[in-house]
Amino acid sequence: MAYYHCLLLDVDGTMMDFAAAEHKAFHETMSEFGLPATDEVEHTYHTINKGLWAALEKGQIKREKLVVRRFEELLAALGATGDAARMNAFYLDRLSEHPDLMPGTLEAVKELSEVATLAVVTNGVEHVQEKRLKESGLGEYMDGMFISECIGVEKPNRRFFETALRSLGIENRDKVLVVGDSLTADVKGGQNAGLDTCWFNWEGKEAPAENGPTHTVRSWEELYAIVMEPDELENVGQTRRKHQFEQGG
Repeated sequence: MAYYHCLLLDVDGTMMDFAAAEHKAFHETMSEFGLPATDEVEHTYHTINKGLWAALEKGQIKREKLVVRRFEELLAALGATGDAARMNAFYLDRLSEHPDLMPGTLEAVKELSEVATLAVVTNGVEHVQEKRLKESGLGEYMDGMFISECIGVEKPNRRFFETALRSLGIENRDKVLVVGDSLTADVKGGQNAGLDTCWFNWEGKEAPAENGPTHTVRSWEELYAIVMEPDELENVGQTRRKHQFEQGG
């Protein structure tokens, strides 16, 4: 039986390659509205967007304002005029069309679904995330999908994770692992809810000296060893070995 019976998995930057999808959607949006999409302009957008998402995690801005304001601020930075709401709607539509995955994700999710309950935990936009998860093939391996837009609170708020656990019928928190690439949303959120955490540190960044994650990995293979017991690791690649356990146990 796996060391962890339930994995709460972040989407962007963890399972899905948001940087690749964002790059494509941004260029398509700028082209549609006749605006430049140079490296400098894209960097400006990233800076604006990152700051606004950080504010969202702190409860300083609402999602519906964030997604439009980022384009309002970009237009202002460019000294241009335009309809920021229309730009955002077009951008989100294009983003939903790019279900790019991080290396090895689909194979890993298939393997992990054999030994644990898997659920999505994301602060992303509902219709965008749902479409990308479906198109990527990840959705069929998920036992639940928890999106902050639907729940009404954002990661790292502990209520976000409490809602997910209640919905999944999970009672034993010792067997739950939050997996994500964000120290402020995923790791901090898991800690707020009293859960073990795994930081997906793809780029090998320096780990925090204090209040760090329970585990750190740079690949899905490293996560296998954290989740699976030795006999399960030996069976990686085999099928029809779906986990059998009481979710409350």
